[in-house]
Amino acid sequence: MMLGFRARLRALRLLSIVREKELPVAAHSLAIIMDGNGRWARRHGLPVASGHRAGTRALRRAVETCIELGVRSLAVYAFSTENWSRSKGEIDALMTILAETIDKELSSLAEQGVRTRFIGRRDRVGEDLRQAMEKIENATAQNKRLDLWIAFDYGGRAELIEAARRMLEAGVDPQKLDEEVFSSFLCAPEMPDPDLLIRTSGESRISNFLLWQIAYAELAFVEKLWPEFGPADLRAALQAYSSRRRRFGGR
Repeated sequence: MMLGFRARLRALRLLSIVREKELPVAAHSLAIIMDGNGRWARRHGLPVASGHRAGTRALRRAVETCIELGVRSLAVYAFSTENWSRSKGEIDALMTILAETIDKELSSLAEQGVRTRFIGRRDRVGEDLRQAMEKIENATAQNKRLDLWIAFDYGGRAELIEAARRMLEAGVDPQKLDEEVFSSFLCAPEMPDPDLLIRTSGESRISNFLLWQIAYAELAFVEKLWPEFGPADLRAALQAYSSRRRRFGGR
């Protein structure tokens, strides 16, 4: 009887090890273009704001799945510099939803060890929202379980231009300029380059997101709209990534 018990115990341990090895944790830094909120809302006969709120819930699921899988950094595209061209009603709703997200979702995720940082401009939003962004950043500054980078009023080209401007103002010697020096002038120099960039909604473009940082990222374009994107989809994308061989220009 004892031998049978020990055999079963060894089998369970072996199964646990196999499953652990199968977990797609090879990508420790992710980026996601969260696309499809508006289309999801239209398909369900709902206002666009309902799609963005559903997208917020999808973000929480993604963050918690990343925590579970041991991902250390997640950058998400929440609002681009080009999104200001949308209707005033949608923009107002987005600002309200962001404030709600900070107050509820991000504050709750902070209890799980998530450190939140915003990248992009802040001068085009109201003072209350700016203060809320700074408050959650300060409150989570010491968290170390997962870094969540939220790109808000962000554009990749604008980031590169601003970095070049700051270099000129700092008087950087052109002879000493290299990738490391240039990276230090980006809006979040400590953010690691993504191993994998995921875009939902079936679109196959980068849309001006992290142009410098994704130079060697693997790309995954998923058909599902962002509010439909769940833990199984994220795991599948990471599993597919784990089977790729990254050469970084070599052979």
